[in-house]
Amino acid sequence: MSESQEKLENNSARTCAPSLTSSESPRSCRTKCLVCKNFYTDPKILPCLHTFCLGCVSSLEQFSVPRIQREVESGSGGSLDSSEPGTCILCPVCDCEVDVSPAAVRGLTSNHLILNEVLLESLKRPDYRLVCDLCNDGAAERRCDICSANLCDFCSKAHRRQRMTASHNTVALKDLQGGNERIVKPIICSVHPAEELRLFCETCDCLVCRDCCMVDHRDHNYDFIASVINKHGSFIRELLKQTQPHIGALQETLQKIGNAKQLVQERMEVITEEINSFTEDYIRALEKHRDRLLKELEELRVQKENSLYLQQIQVEQILADMKTGVDFTEHLLTSGSHVEILLTKCVVVNRLKQLNKISYSTHPGEDDGIRFQPQERAGQCDGFEVFGIIVTKTVDPTKCVLQGEGLQVAQQDQPSAFVLVCNDHSGHQLGRGGESIRVSIFNKKNKECSLRATLQDNHDGTYRVTYTPRVSGSYVAWVCVKGQHVQGSPFTITVTSKFHKHTGIFHCCTFCSSGGQKDVRCGCRGTMPGGYQGCGHGHKSHPGQPHWSCCGKLTENSECSGSINGNSYRSLVKTVAL
Repeated sequence: MSESQEKLENNSARTCAPSLTSSESPRSCRTKCLVCKNFYTDPKILPCLHTFCLGCVSSLEQFSVPRIQREVESGSGGSLDSSEPGTCILCPVCDCEVDVSPAAVRGLTSNHLILNEVLLESLKRPDYRLVCDLCNDGAAERRCDICSANLCDFCSKAHRRQRMTASHNTVALKDLQGGNERIVKPIICSVHPAEELRLFCETCDCLVCRDCCMVDHRDHNYDFIASVINKHGSFIRELLKQTQPHIGALQETLQKIGNAKQLVQERMEVITEEINSFTEDYIRALEKHRDRLLKELEELRVQKENSLYLQQIQVEQILADMKTGVDFTEHLLTSGSHVEILLTKCVVVNRLKQLNKISYSTHPGEDDGIRFQPQERAGQCDGFEVFGIIVTKTVDPTKCVLQGEGLQVAQQDQPSAFVLVCNDHSGHQLGRGGESIRVSIFNKKNKECSLRATLQDNHDGTYRVTYTPRVSGSYVAWVCVKGQHVQGSPFTITVTSKFHKHTGIFHCCTFCSSGGQKDVRCGCRGTMPGGYQGCGHGHKSHPGQPHWSCCGKLTENSECSGSINGNSYRSLVKTVAL
């Protein structure tokens, strides 16, 4: 923050308008300076129409701002040098910038209305003493409104004896203490202290005295105040008339702002209630989902324990039968006579054969493959989407399979892809994602030259692997699940640098595309009964959908892969389109 900004904030925060207490009258508040909190002394009017004592204005903190900057901000379009600084003070009430130098502060307009009210307030003080305007010695006791002079008792009597002022009526100052009368004092010229300001110079637009008109305003257009007051008063009233409607508009705007604040507050309360309600409902849904998961887990525990218990009983029974057969046979062979052995041979042999034929698994039928996957979607619960499922199936890398054309061939600078299908130990697709999978593709000749593979989890047990080879050649690909190779891994990918176009046609069968010719063959190697060498709808080896006649590929926008029975696809009899 700049020094001028700091001074601005300090000045604006230093003084606030005092509130009107129950013991203070409106006049007493108007007669006290907002800075020093005392009765005004030489009150001066700032350009913003706020009034302060001359000493208080002079004591306000000053700061420098380039003049060109202030003139641009005010729209005056000044052309002063931007390096020439100017002195500003801030109004303590409204923070309005007052562009005056310390020497020009005294040139501010005096507030004589405030002086009149200060005088009326001062008269209420018992210790206040007003000096006579004529003799400047005695205490003033009466006032002549015609002469605008405060007179002591002696001067007041002399005032009535003089011929020119004998008809003037004077009023006791003590009678003015409780009223709202205005005590008008003559305004003296600051240049000629002996002269009162009675004239108005139209040229300079200011009050002047008689001596001013003889010296500084000699050739100017001036007139008595009584003659020009109507014109200038009317001009001020017209400006006032134009300004007053703004007050109503601003008050209405303030009312709208207050209403908007109230609406914002009410809206905040509504939104707060909605957030609290949503959060509480969400928490209840999560708790319900938690209870459901725990219940499901408990059911799995009971189910697995029951299954294992049944397996235990079966194995224990088989074990008991085995022990019985073995113990009986061992005892017979060690303790029995030859006759006894031969006599019980048939029974023992039949039983031992039966025991040997009993099939049993050395591995439990249930495993501990129970996992919780918090990232998997678990559907809706009371209208909220929740996550987290219990998984009982475990992936078996030896049962996982790879699918897609990108397993064998790829084209340089063209994206290729293949799909990994994760299955459990029984060969069934898992139907979920989240497995730990690693894919590596590197060049056979230079293992440091590897391809970046992108793995996409489809969350249904399948994973799409996409890669884009930049260099042609032979590559080796590894696909591992839980650190083990899947079926077919590692495998070789041949990356070709030239795209082989199809030389045949993309057709449905040789019968339709050749007009029924028997000798026409197809790259799909399908044949038709009745001596036809080509493929046909619904016949043996037919792919079941349109394909290329040159190589049998099912995708129209694909690369031709070559020959039939070792012969170049160029030597094949081409089918003709209908």
